[in-house]
Amino acid sequence: MGGSAAAQAAEPAESAPEVKKGSKAGRNLPAAIGVGLLLGAAIIVSLLTVRFLFIGIIAIAIAVGTFEFAGVLRRVADTRVAMIPVLVGGQAMIWLAWPFGREGALTAFVLTVLACLLWRLPGGAKGYLRDISASVFAAAYLPLFGAFAAMLVPPSDGVGRVLTFLIGVVASDTGGYIAGVLGGKHPMAPTISPKKTWEGFGGSLVGGVVAGTLTLSLLLDGHVWQGVIFGVAIVLTATLGDLVESLIKRDLGVKDMGTLLPGHGGIMDRLDSLLPSAVVSWLLLSAFVPLG
Repeated sequence: MGGSAAAQAAEPAESAPEVKKGSKAGRNLPAAIGVGLLLGAAIIVSLLTVRFLFIGIIAIAIAVGTFEFAGVLRRVADTRVAMIPVLVGGQAMIWLAWPFGREGALTAFVLTVLACLLWRLPGGAKGYLRDISASVFAAAYLPLFGAFAAMLVPPSDGVGRVLTFLIGVVASDTGGYIAGVLGGKHPMAPTISPKKTWEGFGGSLVGGVVAGTLTLSLLLDGHVWQGVIFGVAIVLTATLGDLVESLIKRDLGVKDMGTLLPGHGGIMDRLDSLLPSAVVSWLLLSAFVPLG
């Protein structure tokens, strides 16, 4: 699972230590490739055996990402996410999205917000709005967005839908990484992510459009024009997700959200482009491809 590199891989925050020289991408490439292959293999095996196992992978990733995000906020910003409501409610969003779709996920989200409001009451007024805002953001950004990935699974062509979503994000990431490393010269968002370049974004567009065209046509019997729209949309949302998390990390003064995945950082660092792309994938595929 990979965060978008509309230009290049993750960048250090202002207060983070410098990356190792000699790695223009700013990451341990062999470790990153190895971890990426293992994660990809686990996803493919789940989809090709019992596809609903993929929902379990989503649920685990979201739970770990929630722990990482809450831990960073507590350590560096003295902000406390309502962990129990967000974790329990987050799992409810993902698993209720399986049988009940949007209604199940949104109902679980609203109940999670109410539970967070109640959970934080005993802590008093000091920092209440800060903690509640972080809790609601965590519930929306992680499990609610993740629930849209879970909603790709249930249709009879669910494997094709999930693969179209994942291949689109990976192609955007890979195209941007290669173009950024080989020819990146013009910064795209220097104050947010200095290593991202417009050349890398162009590589992401090429990779995303090619992947969208092929997957929509071959896996879901869609039209070429639908694949082009899908590819462009995935590149835009994946890039946005990557930039948003970069801005969050820069605001918090951290390089990575965690250290669980060698060469990648934490789970949150790999979900950044996938989460918003899951929402857009579900919306577009629901519009383009009739439910089987």
